[in-house]
Parts: sequence; C-alpha cells; structure tokens
Amino acid sequence: MRVLAIGAHPDDCEYRFAGTAVKLAAQGHAVKFVSVTNGDAGHHEVGGATLALRRRREAEEAARRLGIAAWEVLDNHDGEYLPTLENRFEIIRQIREWQADVVLSHRPNDYHPDHRNTGLAVQDSAYMVCVPNVCPSAPPLRRNPVYLYLEDPFEKPYAFRPDIVVAIDDTWDRKVDSLDAHECQFYEWLPWLDERLDQIPGDPAGRKRWLGDWLTVLLKNDFAEALARRYGPEMPHRIGHVEAFELCEYGRQPSAEELSALFPM
Repeated sequence: MRVLAIGAHPDDCEYRFAGTAVKLAAQGHAVKFVSVTNGDAGHHEVGGATLALRRRREAEEAARRLGIAAWEVLDNHDGEYLPTLENRFEIIRQIREWQADVVLSHRPNDYHPDHRNTGLAVQDSAYMVCVPNVCPSAPPLRRNPVYLYLEDPFEKPYAFRPDIVVAIDDTWDRKVDSLDAHECQFYEWLPWLDERLDQIPGDPAGRKRWLGDWLTVLLKNDFAEALARRYGPEMPHRIGHVEAFELCEYGRQPSAEELSALFPM
C-alpha cells in the first residue's frame, strides 16, 4: 500500500499521523509526508528563508526518526496557501506520482486558513486524479484513492467522526520523538503563543519528557465507542494514545471491513 499524508505545515502530518505511519512503515507500506507550505511564518523571532530552511531540516530529521519512505516540503509561503487551480494541480501531481492508495489531509473547517485551504485543495483533487485531460503532465490513476481526514477538535459545521481508530501506545514514543525534531515549533513558537516558554526544561531529555506530557493533554480524545468496536469492549480503558481518521465522501468508498483492513493494527 502507498500512503500519502498532506499537511499544511512541516509538522502537521507528524502531529496527527506519526504513530500510525510508523506502524504502516514497519509492515512494509510506503509512506510519504508532504507539507504544502515551507512554514516560514511560524515563529515569533525569526522568519522568511532562514526559518523555512530550519523547518525543512527539522522535517527531514523527523522523517528519519519515523523511518518513513519519503518527505517533501513545497515552497509556498506559510499563512498564504489558497486552493487555487495551480495548487490543485500540484496536489494531483503529488498523488499521481506517488501512486497513492490512501490520501490523508485536514478537514476544510479547521481553525487555520492553511489547514482549511489544504483540505479543500486535496478534496478538489479527488476524482480529478483519474481524469487524463486534467494535469496531463502526470499519468492519471486508474483507481481513485481512499481519502481520509486527520482528526481535529472543531464541531462546526459538524464534528469529526472517527471512522477508523488506531491504538498507538506502542509507537507513542516514536511520535513524540518525531515532534521533538521540530524544535522551533514545540519548544519555541507554540510555547510562546501559549505563554509557556518559562516551562521548557533546559536539557534535551527533560524537554522531551515535557513534550510528551503536553502532547498527552493536547491530543486527548474520547473515542471509546470506536475503540470498543475495533479492539473489543474491554480495551478502551487500557488504551492511552489513539490516532483517528474520518472517511471523506470523495474518492473511493471502501466498506467498513475494507477500511479496517487498510489499517491492520
């Protein structure tokens, strides 16, 4: 299976998909992360090309720690991504060239305009990836991929629905390790936004422990019903960390059994 996760920023795929990505890669599936922007605005002290280069290097290190097959950061400005025809064609090329069976991205009602617009651009690629006369520079796919949304906490116009859940307790440390590679985000920019900079430990081991504790709170969810369906009624209270995905109505529509089989965890 060939899996393509498309995030708005260089750390978005890791934040919502890293634990599952590690499992898929370990099973021999090919996983690629794409960031459609270079992240050059996401900091309080540095920006532009200097920040873009730093974020690209951090994304490379995160991919190395996860052991995924490939990663790519596109050179669009952070905070300026729009679902234009040109950007849709780039998404179509990415999906076709990776020959993706599964595509994951943001829902189009996320808080961040880059997230929303990335979700729209990816949605707009569904069906079109199979149309030969659209974006003819890349050969069309013969079968539409399964499109999945990454989890988010927003409830309007409708809340995220966990069509598939994956317990990631056994890969949680790898997920934290991948986000630890994004130092400028998780130890500088996001703590600055939350007025938490004074909480960041000075030593690397202490910082990573702090990050794991913070992520446990940030990513806490209540998917007990979905976990019970997948893992059995006794398991939800035993599972600490979960990643969840919602089936997009666009793209190929697998049965519940097929969808579960895509993530044989």
